[in-house]
Amino acid sequence: MSRNLSPRFLTAAFAQETDEVVICLLTITHPDLSAPIYLSSNPTERISDDPLIYATNSRGNQYLFLPFDFTMPDDQADSAPRVQLVIDNTEQQLVAMLRSISTPATIRVEIVLASAPDQVEIALPGLQLGNAKIGEKSVSIDLVADPLVNEPFPGGSFTAGAFPGLF
Repeated sequence: MSRNLSPRFLTAAFAQETDEVVICLLTITHPDLSAPIYLSSNPTERISDDPLIYATNSRGNQYLFLPFDFTMPDDQADSAPRVQLVIDNTEQQLVAMLRSISTPATIRVEIVLASAPDQVEIALPGLQLGNAKIGEKSVSIDLVADPLVNEPFPGGSFTAGAFPGLF
């Protein structure tokens, strides 16, 4: 899969040292949420002193800074794209949100540069919350592109044990 990346992003990606900062922006949506949740991997600018809050402004939205690491998916034809997020377990609202929803949330992942936060270099729309492991120090989340990946294969069999009313 080819992507149209800006020369600035390519130079930063292939440089041995660079002043550019790659930022991951997350947009979390779910029918149970009153509004989308916007998160950023980088404390681009301070927006509040009390309490101390950092955010990244991109395309009119304020993405709140929450420290997390992310692993981009491979472009493999034989497997569905999978992104892994490891978020510091410092914000109890995130854990409460993860425990409160019963269906997978939709998460959009966007990669931007700190010098050009309005220009999206890489976008992974429509990822679904897959597996979430809540630990003492971190929350590990798998995002999958196709929820059918979670379905068992082969499907269920019509046996007397599974479907006694048929026999």
